[in-house]
Amino acid sequence: MHDLVIIGAGPAGMAAAIYAMRAKLDAVVIEKEGCGGQMAQTYEVDNYPGLPGLSGMELGEKMKEHAAKLGTNIVYDEVKSINNQDERFILHLESGQTLESKGIILATGATHAKLGVPGEDRLAGAGVSYCATCDGAFFKNKSVAVIGGGDVAIEDAIFLSRMASSVTLIHRRNELRGAASLQEALKKCENVSILWDTVVEEINGQYSVESLSLRNVKDNEDFNLIVQGVFVAVGINPVKAAMDGLNCNEKGYIVAGEDCRTNIKGVYAVGDVRSKNLRQIVTAVADGANAITSFTEDFR
Repeated sequence: MHDLVIIGAGPAGMAAAIYAMRAKLDAVVIEKEGCGGQMAQTYEVDNYPGLPGLSGMELGEKMKEHAAKLGTNIVYDEVKSINNQDERFILHLESGQTLESKGIILATGATHAKLGVPGEDRLAGAGVSYCATCDGAFFKNKSVAVIGGGDVAIEDAIFLSRMASSVTLIHRRNELRGAASLQEALKKCENVSILWDTVVEEINGQYSVESLSLRNVKDNEDFNLIVQGVFVAVGINPVKAAMDGLNCNEKGYIVAGEDCRTNIKGVYAVGDVRSKNLRQIVTAVADGANAITSFTEDFR
């Protein structure tokens, strides 16, 4: 019987683990892939106070080392279901293991949204990518496109400009939504161009990406763009928790305030899966700390 089970080892989950260990709680972290979450796919984190210039993978490793130093138990497994029974939670894992706890912290994060156009799924891994830092090196001296207009899309375009021969940023609106500092950095990239008011209709290619079928939303003109790679950065979708009865908003994010309490006593939502205005590493870490404070108030 644990005090807490933390599901997810991104920045929110790792911060929760660190604060749980410091509070002398019996907590275990369940992670189905690897520590770091989406942060691990970020080539450079320049807005986390005190640690500018680190890659997301490096920052994730530092968080993991910090948590491990305090005695955090990280189990690499997947939670298949959670039952609320007799004021305790029973978690069933993919491996067949069963855990019991007083509380649950959901740090399940979010996944990349898709365009939903023909050719996207068929050419996934053959020129279609959702992670520039993972796959960018495969497109050295090639022409690529980035789809989106937020921070991630701009970061991807900047990163890819360092290795690709040309980068075309395709955005459905007439202005970018990303941070002003990122937009300034983008303007300095001589091999990056922007297609405004444009959407992707289809990703073309027999065995790998060869071109994009595009449409200008203002004049409804169709045209093609020759590229060998396309990086999709159009947003994220929350990862659904393996638990029934949670109150979620219309986009699927778990409804919880700054104290991270959900509508179920003993269940707390942290990081990108929680309903909030700003999803950043620093806000995820804050959620992890707040959730532990709420738990100790509720159960001690």
